Amino acid sequence: MPAIVLVGAQWGDEGKGKVTDLLAGRVGYVVRYSGGNNAGHTVITPDGQKYALHLMPSGALSPNTVIVIGNGVVVDPKVLLDEIDGLAERGVDVSRLLISGDAHLIMPHHRALDRVVERYLGSARIGTTGRGIGPAYGDKVARIGIRAQDLLDPGILRQKLELVLREKNQVLVKVYNRKALDAGAVVQEYLAYAQRLRPYIADTRTVLWRALERGEAVLMEGAQATMLDLDHGTYPFVTSSNPTAAGACVGTGIPPTAISRVIGVTKAYTTRVGSGPFPTELFDELGARLRRIGDEYGTTTGRERRCGWFDAVVARYAVRLNGITDLVVTKLDVLSGLDKVPICVGYEIDGRRVDEMPMTQTALHHARPVYEELDGWLADLSKARTEADLPAAARRYVERIEELSGTRVSVVGVGPGRDENVVRHDLLP
Repeated sequence: MPAIVLVGAQWGDEGKGKVTDLLAGRVGYVVRYSGGNNAGHTVITPDGQKYALHLMPSGALSPNTVIVIGNGVVVDPKVLLDEIDGLAERGVDVSRLLISGDAHLIMPHHRALDRVVERYLGSARIGTTGRGIGPAYGDKVARIGIRAQDLLDPGILRQKLELVLREKNQVLVKVYNRKALDAGAVVQEYLAYAQRLRPYIADTRTVLWRALERGEAVLMEGAQATMLDLDHGTYPFVTSSNPTAAGACVGTGIPPTAISRVIGVTKAYTTRVGSGPFPTELFDELGARLRRIGDEYGTTTGRERRCGWFDAVVARYAVRLNGITDLVVTKLDVLSGLDKVPICVGYEIDGRRVDEMPMTQTALHHARPVYEELDGWLADLSKARTEADLPAAARRYVERIEELSGTRVSVVGVGPGRDENVVRHDLLP
C-alpha cells in the first residue's frame, strides 16, 4: 500500500490528530514531516482519555504502529523527552519511535532570539509561540544548524555550537541587551539529552523506503496547515516550514510518486491562532459561541482561537494546492442549534467579487466575505454514525462544502472522540 498524506486545510487546529489516530491502527508507519513543538494534536481515546501531543506523531497511541519524526521537523530535545516520559507514565509504549538523524535541533539561542525578537516587534509581531521554531529553521537555511546526528559526536556538537554562538551571542548582547549563552554549559545539557535519545536516532529515509517496498502503508502527518505554509500561506503570518502536501516529500524523503491519496482536514467553521488576515472572523456573540462550544483554545499555548464561518475560498485553494482527494470535516456538531449557518462563497475586494484566493497581501486584508446562508438544525449530532442519522439540513451543509471545495467529503466529525464520526467513504480502501 502506498503513502498517504494528511494535511490541514485551513489555519491549523482542524483535528488532524484525531484523524491520524483514527487511521494509525490500519497503517504500519505514521511520520511527522514538518513543524516543531509549536503545534499540538489532541487525541481522545475510546475510554475518554485525552492526550495532547506536541512533537510525537499522533500514531503514538496505536501499539503496533512505528512512529517517525522526519527530517523536516525541528526538535527540542527536552520537550520531546518530557513528552516521552509523560506518555510512559500513562502506560503508552513509545519504544517504536524513530527520529531522523537529519532533523534539526532547537537550541537555547533559538528560544532566546524568538522571544526577544517578537517582543521587539511590538504591535507588528507575528504571534509566534516563542519556542524557537522560526530561528531553528532560519539556521537550517543558513547552513549553520545543529542536527540530531550531531548529538552522537560530542566533538562535532561542540565545534558547531561554538561557531554559531559567536554570532548569536553578539546579537543577544549588543542588539537586545541579553546575557550571552555559555557554549560549554549548552553542550553538557545536550549531551545529557543525547544519552537518552541515541537509541531513537535512525536513517529514517531508508526505513520508510523499505516499508513501502514491502507494501506497508505510510501515513505522513503534517503540523499546522495550508494557510500557514511558508510559501503558500498568508505570509508573513505563517509558520517557518511547509506543512502542505509537497512538504511531506521534502520532510520525509518519500518520493511524490509513492503518494496515492491526500486527506485534507477542515473544521465545519474556521479558526486561527495568532495574528494575520482572517476574512470570516466573527467578533460578536456568535464567534464567542463557536469558541465556547468548540472548546477553541490552543493545545500547545492555551491561547483563545479566533473563530469565524466556513470559508470555501480557503477550502478550494487548499484542495487545489495539496491535491486533496478526501476531505474530513470535523466539529459539525458545534453548529447544532443555529437557525442559519452562513458559508463564505467568495470575497468582495474594493467593490469587486473575487472567488479565488487574492494574490496580494493587501487584497486579502481588504477582503470582505460574501455569504450564502443555509438552514441550520437543532438535533444533537453526537450519536450519528451514518449519513442517514444526520438531519437533512446538516447533510445539505456537508454537500455544499463538497460542492464548493471541489472534492468529496469522506468523513464528518460529530464529536471529539475517536469513534464519533460519520463515514461517507473509507479513507483507506
